[in-house]
Amino acid sequence: MVRRVSQSLVAWFLLWDLLLTAGAWLTAYWVRFHSGYFSTPRGVPEFALYLRALPLVLLVAMVAYRLAGMYEVHRLRRFREELAAVAKGVVLMALLVMATSFARHAQYESRGAMALFAIGTLITAVIARRASWTTVRRLRARGVNQSHALIVGTGRLARRTVRTLRTVNWSGIQPVGYVEDEGHRGPAADLPVLGSISELSELVSKHHIEHVFVALPLNRYSDARRVFAALSQTVVDVQLIADIPAMAGMAFTTMQIHGMTVIGLRENPHHGLNVVVKRVMDIILASVALILLAPLMALVAVLIKLTSPGPVLYRQERCGLNGLSFNMLKFRTMRTDAEATGAQMTTQNDPRRTRLGALLRVTNIDELPQLFNVLWGDMSLVGPRPERPVFVQKFAKTIPNYNARHAVKAGMTGWAQVNGWRGNSSLRKRVQFDLYYITHWNPLFDLRIMFLTIWRMLFSKQKHAY
Repeated sequence: MVRRVSQSLVAWFLLWDLLLTAGAWLTAYWVRFHSGYFSTPRGVPEFALYLRALPLVLLVAMVAYRLAGMYEVHRLRRFREELAAVAKGVVLMALLVMATSFARHAQYESRGAMALFAIGTLITAVIARRASWTTVRRLRARGVNQSHALIVGTGRLARRTVRTLRTVNWSGIQPVGYVEDEGHRGPAADLPVLGSISELSELVSKHHIEHVFVALPLNRYSDARRVFAALSQTVVDVQLIADIPAMAGMAFTTMQIHGMTVIGLRENPHHGLNVVVKRVMDIILASVALILLAPLMALVAVLIKLTSPGPVLYRQERCGLNGLSFNMLKFRTMRTDAEATGAQMTTQNDPRRTRLGALLRVTNIDELPQLFNVLWGDMSLVGPRPERPVFVQKFAKTIPNYNARHAVKAGMTGWAQVNGWRGNSSLRKRVQFDLYYITHWNPLFDLRIMFLTIWRMLFSKQKHAY
């Protein structure tokens, strides 16, 4: 039944892709030559020529779309993967159509019409795919087109797999039960344990299983071979849930090198063009912020000078990218002898603060000079907050993956800070949020964090801001 449903989806997508491709082909001709938006110095080719070429275009499209993976209808496929496949398929199709046109010396060849054709096909195909998958996933979330799954294992990873499958109910994959050997069975109250690994083949047939998720702990990966052997005579999808994120500290990647699967455990997504984009954002936004905030910063500098003896700015050594030290700027908020006895963490009602300094720290205004650090390249607007070397050495010994925060530039604000994990709060939670930011970074994420930072400064009470 599930296979027939998958074939029906493929047929549905193929039908719509061909209809939209044909529509885009004919529409491109009209827009280019008859809409009046473009000049036609070489004249207008006959519509019959375009119509006569349509069967060849659709044949080329079917081949290109298939090669690009547009008809892989796996239940766990994400829309961004679908979008990448559609874009790849349309580009390949357009290139093949142009190649066949040049090879046949087609009289109707037009670069403008070809560009309109490719753009129109891409836009309409993406919209149609989005609408189709939205409908399918809503139906699955309501119990239509369900498939059944077994979870091999009963430990932490197996229980998490069940929770995840229930969360992504749009996939239509319903976990039926666990499969585990007697000596390894743990507490699994959410689903029954249906049998052992040696009974997998019978369980698949008995419960009409289409998916098997192998969710064994790292020290039992040798049992995965037994799972594959037990399923060798069945036709089911088998997914291996890797038990390594906690060990890696950041998201891992996979690649194929001459048939060998390589898993990257600590791959940094901030490289290449990503670094350039982030740096350009930092320079532009920090420059604008300095121009807009210059009057406020000048006023704060004057008030500091008038209310307490000592310099206006305070330079403090912090650890940034790759653990390298730099001097971070802040408006001075404490007495000049505040650290006469050594480095200390700030505490609530800290007696070392000046009266003005207490206000500056609560409102985060004391951090504004770090905009210069951003322009100099020591920091970024968004990233993990930098810590002092003496504390970094201490925390790295007790907090797992603490030094992974230094894979990117330190930030004036970060994902941990806008979620309340700042100052004298849980270090483990702060590291957890920092690593999530590093793994999931994109320009829109940075803009979201900046907006939340300003919102919380203006409208929320700042916890742990001492």
